[in-house]
Order: sequence, then C-alpha cells, then structure tokens
Amino acid sequence: MSGTPQLRSAFPPTSQSGQKFTTYNDSISDVHGGALPLPSVPLLAAQGQNPNAPVISLDVIDAPSQRLYVLAFYLGLMAWRFYDYLGLVSDQTDSLWLFMKWVAIDGVVLYGLPGLRIPWLVWSTSTMNLLFLLHALLDGFLMFRLQIPFNVWFGALGKVLYDREIAVLERSVKPASLLHNSSLILGKQIIHILPEGSATLNPYQKCFCIDESKTSVRLPIRINQTIPILIELLHIDLETNINETITISSKDVLKLKRQADKDSKKHDRMDPWELMFSVKKTGLYRLQKVVDESKLEVQRRLSDTLVVRCPSASVRRVSQDKCIGQLSDFYLQVDAILPLKLKYSKTINREDNGVTFLAIHPENFVSPLVRQSAPGSLTTVSAGESTDMSWARARQIDIPLNETLGTNGVWQYSIDEVHDACGNIANYSRLQELSQPKANWKEHTVQLFTVHERPRVAFDSCTPQNPLHVAKGKSKRLYLHLEPIGSRDWEASQYFISYIFTPLDRMTVSGEHASHAIVKTVTLNNIHHGLEIAEPGLYSLLSVSSDFCSGEALEPTSCILLNPPEPDLGITSEDIPDKCAGNAIGLMLDLDMTGTPPFRVSYNIHQQGGRVISKIETIDRLRAQLELRPLEAGHYTYEFLDISDAVYGVRSLKTKKFRFQQDVKPPASARFTDINPHQQACIEGSVNFSLYMLGEAPWKLDYELIHGSDRQKHTTASIKSEHFTLETGALGNGGQYTLSLTSVTDESGCKVFLEQEAKIEVRHQRPKASFGQLEGKRSALTLEARKINLPLRLSGEPPWTIAYSNLNDPSDSASEKQLHYTNDVLEASAQGVYEILWVKDAVCLGSVESPSNQFEVQWIPRPTIQVTESPSVETLDGRYSKLEVCEGDEDALELVFSGTPPYNIKYEQHLKPERGSPSIRSENLKPGLGAASIRMETSQAGLYEYRFVELGDRLYDYDRRKFSPLVVRQKVNGKPSARFDYAGRTYSYCKEEEDRDEVVSISLTGTPPFYLEIGIKHHATIKSEIVNVPHVASDHYDLHIPHRILALGFHSVMVRKVRDALGCQRKSDFDGSVVRVNVVDTPRISPLESTTDYCVGDRISYALSGMPPFSVFYTFEGIDRKAVAPTTNFRRIAEKPGTFTITGISDKASTSACRAKTEITKTIHELPSVRISKGRIVEVDIHEGGEAELLFEFGGTPPFEFT
Repeated sequence: MSGTPQLRSAFPPTSQSGQKFTTYNDSISDVHGGALPLPSVPLLAAQGQNPNAPVISLDVIDAPSQRLYVLAFYLGLMAWRFYDYLGLVSDQTDSLWLFMKWVAIDGVVLYGLPGLRIPWLVWSTSTMNLLFLLHALLDGFLMFRLQIPFNVWFGALGKVLYDREIAVLERSVKPASLLHNSSLILGKQIIHILPEGSATLNPYQKCFCIDESKTSVRLPIRINQTIPILIELLHIDLETNINETITISSKDVLKLKRQADKDSKKHDRMDPWELMFSVKKTGLYRLQKVVDESKLEVQRRLSDTLVVRCPSASVRRVSQDKCIGQLSDFYLQVDAILPLKLKYSKTINREDNGVTFLAIHPENFVSPLVRQSAPGSLTTVSAGESTDMSWARARQIDIPLNETLGTNGVWQYSIDEVHDACGNIANYSRLQELSQPKANWKEHTVQLFTVHERPRVAFDSCTPQNPLHVAKGKSKRLYLHLEPIGSRDWEASQYFISYIFTPLDRMTVSGEHASHAIVKTVTLNNIHHGLEIAEPGLYSLLSVSSDFCSGEALEPTSCILLNPPEPDLGITSEDIPDKCAGNAIGLMLDLDMTGTPPFRVSYNIHQQGGRVISKIETIDRLRAQLELRPLEAGHYTYEFLDISDAVYGVRSLKTKKFRFQQDVKPPASARFTDINPHQQACIEGSVNFSLYMLGEAPWKLDYELIHGSDRQKHTTASIKSEHFTLETGALGNGGQYTLSLTSVTDESGCKVFLEQEAKIEVRHQRPKASFGQLEGKRSALTLEARKINLPLRLSGEPPWTIAYSNLNDPSDSASEKQLHYTNDVLEASAQGVYEILWVKDAVCLGSVESPSNQFEVQWIPRPTIQVTESPSVETLDGRYSKLEVCEGDEDALELVFSGTPPYNIKYEQHLKPERGSPSIRSENLKPGLGAASIRMETSQAGLYEYRFVELGDRLYDYDRRKFSPLVVRQKVNGKPSARFDYAGRTYSYCKEEEDRDEVVSISLTGTPPFYLEIGIKHHATIKSEIVNVPHVASDHYDLHIPHRILALGFHSVMVRKVRDALGCQRKSDFDGSVVRVNVVDTPRISPLESTTDYCVGDRISYALSGMPPFSVFYTFEGIDRKAVAPTTNFRRIAEKPGTFTITGISDKASTSACRAKTEITKTIHELPSVRISKGRIVEVDIHEGGEAELLFEFGGTPPFEFT
C-alpha cells in the first residue's frame, strides 16, 4: 500500500442532493462503516443508486419471472424465424432481405438484453459477440436454404458424450483410455524454492471505529511466506498519549492461524495468512515485531492503523410550533474526529427539498490524515517520549441551523450521514429506509417544525357606512372574516379577539370612540361563530391571535350597531265614486309607515254572507296608496291586523282599530272567460266565446266582427245570466277575424265602454291528403314481406288523421292512422294498391283527390335454380341423373339461375361408396352470373347424390318455406387395381445362377378381362423395360421375369397400367406395390493402409464392396471371431498387442456359394511407458541455489525419446 490518501477539502456540489446509499448491512454496527477503506472518503458524496440493479425492480417482478419472460420472448422469436424459413421454402421469398432482417433483430435483442440487467442474463462482451455470430450463422443457413450438417454435428456431439469404439476383442472401449492411460507415466517430484517472508498490519489501509454498539474490532495482519510464532503491536492511547506494547504469544498466534485457515479455506501452506486480531481500545496500532519459526525477525511493512470512536450526530431539539416568518434556530451536535463532513436533508409538507453537505474544518487545525508525515506512517514515535494524538480524538461540535420558515406546514430536518476524517460513516438515512428499530434514533436525528399561518381577521358585511340593525333588547351575531380561508390550522385552534367598544350616546361628533371606551377580550373556539353583541354603539377590532401566532386586524375593523324605531302605521280613507251613477265602487287608502323598510301589512276583507279574504301587502317605502275595488256588489268591511318591518317582528294594529266599511255597487262590464281568447275555424264555420257579465241584469251588449276593412256591428239585448255564450255567424272568408266588445249597459242605464277583443283564425282552404312519388311514380318495387314507407303529402294543421285500405286484399278493412308531419309516411308490408279514403286535420275535415290517392306496391320475384338440359342428364320423378363415369374422370354439372346476382347456394354431396360407410359434405357456391358449372366428385367410387338445399341472391336470403331442394344423382365406377401378393419383397440370387426364371404373383380387382403393362427398371438406368400382358381373364396372374432382361444390381418391378372391361384404368402408383430383384456378385474386402504394424490405440480400417450389412470373419489371439459391418467401412481399434487376421466376408445378398475367402494379417505392438521416482509423488524443498536428483525408468522397445 502506498499510504493513506488525502481527504478533499469539501463535498461535491449539491447537484447530487437526494441520493441515497443502497449498500446496507443488517447489523446496527455497520451503520458506522468501521470496515470502509480510507480511499472511499472522497467518493462518499458521489454514491448513488446501485448501477447493477435491474431496470425492472425485483419488487415488481422477481428475477426468475423476468428470466421466464425473456425465455418466452426468445422462443417466440425462434418460432417467427422458422415461420419465415417455411415461407421462404414455399414462396421463394427474397433470402437476402430475410437474412438482413433477422441479423438486425438478433443484434437488437442480444445486445439490448444486458441493458435490462436481469440477474444471470448479464454476460461479457466476448460472450455476447459469440452468441451474435452463432445466431448470424443460423440465419445464414436458414434464409439462404443451406443444408445444415446435422449428421456431422450430432456425430461430433455423440463422440463427446459417448466416445467408445469397438475393439478387436468385439467389445466397446474408450480410445482415450488406451492412448492416455495414466499407468504409462507414473510418479511426480515437486521442488519448492522458498522465498523470504513478510508481515503487514492492516494491508488494506482501513480505518476502524468502536462505540457502545460495537465494542471491538478485528485488525488484519497479513503473514506472507513464513510461519510466525511471536507478534508484537505498539499501541498509543488517544486520550492519554501513553505507549504500550501488545504481545501475541505463539499459542495465540496458533489460534489466529487456525481461525484464518477456517475463514479463508486455505489449501496451500505457503499462501498468505490473514490473522484477525481483536482489540477493544481506541488508539493508534503499529506492527512492531514479528518472529518466525527460525527465531528470526520477519520483515515488516510500516503501516499505522487507527481505531477511533465512531462518528455520531444528534439534534438539540427545540419547540416544534413556529409561525411563518420565524427562524428555525436549532443546533446539530456532531461527535467525530476532525475534519468531518455532515449531510442532512430537509422536507416541507412531505416534499423533498434537497440535501445539504457541510464540511467542518476548524482553522489552524492540522491532522496527519490530511497531510501524512511519511508513507504508511501517521505519526513519529520517539522512545521515552509521549506522542501527541489529540488530532485523532473525537470532538463534539455544535452546528447552528438558522433559516426563515416561509411556508406553512410540516418542516422536517433529518441528519442523513456523518463522515469523520478517518473515513468512518454513520448513515442514519439507511436506518430510515430499512426501518431499523434502533432505540430513539429518530428522536435524536430528526427535528420537526409545525409552521402555522398568522391569522388575519376583519368584520364581515359591516362597516360604519353599512351598520347593523337589531331590535331593542335583542342581540346580533357580528361575523368575522378570517384569512387565509381553508387553512387546516383554523379548525383546531382557539382565537383571542381584542376589540374596543363605545356606546352610541358617548360617541364623538365625528363618529369616533370616546376617550373612556371599553376594551374587551373574547376567546373563540370557532372563528366562524363570530361575536355576540347587543348594546348599540361603535365596535373596533384591536388585535387577534391564535394558540400559536399573533395576527393582524384587517379593514373593515369598525362596525356600528343601531336600534331602529319599531314599525307603526297610519291610515286615511276616501270613497271611489261611479262617475255615471254616483255610487261608491271602491275605497282609496293612504298608508303612512314608520320603521325599517320593507314593511308587511296584513288585513282581512269581510264580504256580505260571512266570507273572509286575508291579504298581505309588501311595501318597500314609508308611504304608499292602496286601492280596493271589489268586482261584485255588496257590503264590504276592511280590517287591518298587524305590521312588521326588516328588523322587528309582527306588531299588532288591533288597538288602533283600523276598520273600514262600505257598500259597493260596481259598474256594468263584460269580459271573456279565457285569459287569451283565440280560436281557429274552418271556412264557412262559426265560433262560440264564453263571456262573464258584471253589474245588474239585464244587460245589453254591443260588439263588432272585423275582417280586414269590413266591420259588422251587432247588438245582443236582454242578457239575464252572468255567464253568456256569444256565437258568431258563418265565416265565409279565410283570414283573421277580430271580435271586439264595444260597450255594455245594465239595468241602471249607464253605458260602459269596453276594450275586450278576441282573435279568430279562419282557414283559407280545407286540409288535403295524397300520396307522394318515389322516383317520379306512385308505385314501388320492394322485397317480399319487407316494410316500405309510402310518402304522403298533407296540408292543414297537425295532427292529421287519415283512413286507407288495400284494394287487392278483400279482407282488409279501412285503417286509420294519426300523422304529425306534412311530408309524413305510411308504412306498408303487403303488396297491392293502397288508397286514401278521407283525411281530417286538427280543425277541419278535408278532401282527397284522385288519382293521387292511390299507390301500388309490388314484390321482386325470389331466385330459382335449374339444371341445363343436355344428353348426359336425364329427368325421372323430378330428380336429375347424370351418366355413369369412371373414378378419377372429369365431369361437371351445368346450372342456370334467375334472380338478382350474385347468388348464394349451398348444396350437400351424399356419397354411398362401394366399400365403407356413407358420408355427407356441404359446399357453398357464389356465382356472379346467371349460370354456373359445378365439378362432379369422382375421386371415390360409389353413388353420389347432390342436393341443392339453400338458395339466395343479392336481395333474398334463403327461406326454407319458399324453396324446394333440387336433387342430382350420378354413379362413379371404381378403377381396377393390380397388386403384388408379396409387395416389397426382394428376390436375390448370384450372377452365375441363370438357369431359372422368377415367378411373381399378382392379384387384380375390377371387371375382367384385364389389360396389364409391367415396368422393370434397373437402379443405374433411367429407361424401364416394358412387358405387356393384353388379356388376363381372371383376377389372379403369375408373372414370369426372364433373366435375360436382368443385369447385375437391383431392379424394381411394378405394374404401370391396368384397364378393365368398363374402360376404367389405373396408372403408376398402386398403393406402393413394388417388388425388387437383386442380382448380386461376390463381396470383397481390402485394407485402407498399406502398413502391417500398429500400436495399441491405433485404428485398423478396411473397405468393403457388396450389399450391406456385411459379416466379417477374423482370428485374434488364435480365436476365430465374427463381426457385423452395417456399412461399407469396417474398422476396429487395437485394444492389446497381438496378430489380427481377416479370413472371410459375406454380405446381405450372398449365399453360401457367394461367400468370399481371404487372408489379411496385421501386427499390434505395445505402447512405451515411464516411471518417475519409482512411481511415487515426492516433494523436495530447496533454497535458491540448491540441487535435487530426478530418476526415470522406461518400458517398451528402445531407443526412447521423452520431453
């Protein structure tokens, strides 16, 4: 190690704020990171999330599931790849394009897979390159349709998995066991050249720490190339600066070595040891002395190790409740060795507000951890003198945090990490993320503030210019407006309201408070309830505060409360006289009110006969006039009951006795009973209106009937009833009439002018009804039973009612239908002539004109099917029959259709075969013209029946009630067949046997006599020899094959053609019925190498000629043996020394007369061997410059050569 690295003077910039550490340990002692190496100190702030974590978190999908999804995706790609390969074979697609496509897909998938960082699927670059090349090679073989050498690959794989061959003793042996026999080379001599040993304390230059949770640490001592028996450590106490020597005896060293062997699972005594020595005190440790087994001192590498107190931090807690604008004003207490670094985070209302890094390095403070005095040494130790270790002592420092709290809500300051100068870390954020149950850690490392809003209050809906009014002796709630509205603090807080009050009679002339005004303070649990006030005067807000913060009083801060006068009423009355008769027709009252408008005055009207009417008048001013005019004559009494205003409730007026009486005789009058009299009338019709007469009977009524400029005056006298019906005469002209009431005279003789009018709308013509046109005519062609909307043309006022009937349906009576539109429609579902009988609108009965009152509906004919007449078609009982045909012949059925193409036809093909069970097959046909041809099925012999069961066209779907099936029959005669009785048999004989012919029996089916054509083909020629048999009278025939047409080798004999008496014939393949004739020669064997001498493990190979498999006869070690060779190669491996002689050979086609005899001899020799050190394993230790003796013993045939 080169020494302890220097610390940086500051943390990285805050752009790394918010990063969390993810390399956590389970024990709480690991929070201090006592085992962290020193070089990690300047890199702590740069730590972030684990870069090797999967892109899809393992919390969302675990690693095995992610690997399963990747495998499924890969198998899907492979299926797609082979789909493209199959399409390439069948469609001749461009091979180059598919090759480039799949190379690109493989590249994206393979090189993109490591980016997902799925465990076990992250491979090295070389592995990925190899996989990509293998996939590209596979793409080339598939997309360019290259033959993949599976046989070679599987053969090589079989060699790897099962590497055995047959030896000369006819048993399977491993060639490697013969060639690499361990008994041929025995013995081993190992020479150790021992180097010089060394010892190092803390070779990794780590810094350690202890505290209450971790009371001890283990210091590593590396021992290299030696076995120590004594170790001495120098210890300098950090508090007292006293030096002491710690001695590790040979017994303790032995225990440490055993533990080191157990921990590291050592396998070589010369490998370095890591002795872990446990210490419980803080201080500086240095390796002072090491003695090995030879009593010599081992070379030491100077390396000082610090064990310090672990860094810690806490918060000096203060009150949690603050107001907006106050300072946080608290301290962070840190206990660590200097210089130190502190990281804390801040959240506001659970939103991360970043992290802050603080580097604490006091002025004039010098530490060897920052500037080393010598490599590997932190301080200089002098004999007899104490060493100053104050720089390594932990110090407690208070760090103030004082910032303005500018947002309401919850503020949280959390200590995340503390780093000391030695590189130890206390990571409290790790505890937060892992929810470690360490006692009181959150209480000591987190400071919470609840920042409250400052209340701001004003009077709501009350100002000195807009005072409140309240009845005398009553109280009123003075509501307050609080800002900001909706804050969560306001719901659970108490409020303290201070205000000043001056009674109304003590206010100054300018409307201000008097000098001796009263100051009051009120506590409100709910600010929305406001203040309850009753005494009139001036109220002004002084201050407001909540449980946590003082607030501010906003305008309006002042309010005046007044007690207005109680409501009262004064009335003066005057009769309203009739100008003609001089009688009183009503009463005029003048009302004078006092109080606060609006007023509500209630009174009763008493009529003669005991009838009482109660009324209420609402008056929004202090003076008003009330006019009372009854419509009926009689004695009336008006009594005023009470009055109320905007402030006071109801005040009775009975004590004032406001009671007025009067006899009323209203003047004569007449009016329509309808509020808005308006009627419609047909031309030449009359209209009636209802009238209500006022006054004393009898009455005389004058009225006018006005039409344009024509005025007709009328008078009706002696009207004795109050309810009168006025009837007009016949209205002969269309347009608008006005019925105007001009005057009325009652019994008193006073004539009263009237202004009542009624409107009459007289139709210019009567309503009409007729059918409209569709495409210029009053007729329509539609589908059978389909509903059609017949257009109507109507004039008049909706709604209309028409009567119509179907003239073609005698049973159809007249129907009525109500219509609402001038261009409405009439729905028709049957064919025929529809006629409109009469029409009526909302007012009048109309007229129907001919011929526009009729509309004809016709149906489009349904489709039909027929068979075209021809000589090959016969008709019997409504069924069609086609002439018989042979199996496999071509035949067709011609059909003609009527209707609207295209047609939809479904037919069933019923088959009763000569052998087997019947079958049914359905087919669909869609011809686009009026004729179609159907191919007759002749692939199987039997009786066919074609049933056309469904028929439809472009307009009509199939309807079984409207269509009768069409049936066509045809018989298909089966083809004759010819088959060898022993199909597949091979007839063999030697070339020399030419004294007889081979007889092959043939069985035939069909109608005799038969005609046969036999083909005989040699495997080495293209042309076949043809043998014709013109007449076979039975279903069995013996075929004689003459030897004169047979040559050496295999011949295939087959029936090329057969024809029966019906003219049906069959060609070529007849169920694969073939026989073979093999003319063989004597087999032969010859060696592949000319040498006759072989070693154990060599392969002896021969070439065979003839028909495999072969039987090879040979002798080895004087024993006759037989081997079977399935191919034309015969090979055996030399298993042991001896003489190997081939004596004979026969093949599959050979008979006893064709067996070949031979004599081929090979000699097998033994392999050489060697032994070192008598065949034993010997270890020799020598020092540099020493010598060792080696002994070799050889076996075999000299001379020998070895390396």
